[in-house]
Amino acid sequence: MRLLTKGYLRIEMNKALLVSELQFKGIRSSGAGGQHVNKVSSKVELSFEINKTNALTTFEKERILEKLSNKINKENVLILQCDESRSQHKNKDLVIKRFLKLIENSLLIPKKRKVSKPKKSAIEKRLKSKKRAALKKVNRRKPDLD
Repeated sequence: MRLLTKGYLRIEMNKALLVSELQFKGIRSSGAGGQHVNKVSSKVELSFEINKTNALTTFEKERILEKLSNKINKENVLILQCDESRSQHKNKDLVIKRFLKLIENSLLIPKKRKVSKPKKSAIEKRLKSKKRAALKKVNRRKPDLD
């Protein structure tokens, strides 16, 4: 684990091993594209079986299952798709980058916040400014003629 600048702990992972465990499938992309679209499978579907991977520890697997529960199906398989480009190779690279970023972000652990109290001088300063504002409002009132 490594501490990051914004108060997060990063878990180091073996990206090469993770990528080697990914499974890819080419699918025909939807949308416009002319005659060529019916012949080529340019859309890429990435699937990653979380329980069967050797690249992650049990703690990391549990954390991913918890954080990405809305993207994981009942068999604990993470499925991502990409059809941004007309090239299958570009789509494959894009979906791998997206997958690694997703896994990396799900493994970030926020640093615990230390509870702190304001200093006495800060409290006094705040109270003085409140008194000043109150006096200002009292002086704006119409005088009592009793």
